[in-house]
Amino acid sequence: MKLSGEPSPALSTAAFLTLLLIALLMGANHVAARIAFNHGADVATAVVFRSAATALVVGALIAAQRVPLALTARHRRALPAIGALIAVQSLCLYSAVARLPVALALLAFNTYPLWTALAARLVYAHRPERRVLLAMPVMLVGLALALDVFGAASGLGAAGQWSRIGTGVAFALAAAAVFGLALVLTQHEAGGLDGRVRTVATMGQVALLALVGVAVQGGFHLPGDGVGWWGLAGLTLLYGTGFTIMFTVLPRLGVVGNSAIMNVEPIFALALAWAVLGQTIAASQVAGGLIVVGTVMWLGLRRG
Repeated sequence: MKLSGEPSPALSTAAFLTLLLIALLMGANHVAARIAFNHGADVATAVVFRSAATALVVGALIAAQRVPLALTARHRRALPAIGALIAVQSLCLYSAVARLPVALALLAFNTYPLWTALAARLVYAHRPERRVLLAMPVMLVGLALALDVFGAASGLGAAGQWSRIGTGVAFALAAAAVFGLALVLTQHEAGGLDGRVRTVATMGQVALLALVGVAVQGGFHLPGDGVGWWGLAGLTLLYGTGFTIMFTVLPRLGVVGNSAIMNVEPIFALALAWAVLGQTIAASQVAGGLIVVGTVMWLGLRRG
């Protein structure tokens, strides 16, 4: 989502299709992660593999393209905090994916624009835009439908439904809140830093912090069979490919920063999780998901 008030440039067909491809890759990354988790891998292991591979690939791009690496004192102060926040966000989101249907985990995470507005208000005293205030109740209603908070679609009732999804939803919302704070800090403290350099610094820190988590739990928890290894390889390749395209192709197409088009990721995840994992949700939950995605896109496509 675009945080500044700058006008959004018109998208070319190539840029639009590239943004859709990135959303597809990111949605598929979470489906692959669920496969890895179902076959013995754990969250910290997945985050180490994914983040280290992405840092190496983007680092190679920086070297090949001779991107300047000069950091200001402000950048050096901000990057460790941003890296720590993204590490927490990564661990929380994968923890949600491991416990919920993939699409629902991503939909709960997609509330991050609301958390971004809250973080900007608390940290920098920025008043939220009128659009954010208007979007808040709509998004929350959509999320309530998607999560089936009263247990009507599942037939479990509210207590039964929350006993099943409560932990996963808490992880997803925590990921959204932390990501919102990371976005605000990035814009205000590291916005002038080249995105590729920022990504290498952030992903490198995430990998190291996740590696600490791996050490604390007694070592890597690797997949127990070939299917799990395909899942682990898939999440690493898909995530790294999505980020590589973001920083190599999009700038040439005139697309700067994140675009609202990529917020269709939960829709792709819903279709892929149904096809690959057999995960299904009720029609009312799909409707709620469309409300959430549509609201986030409406926010992201706003013009200054």
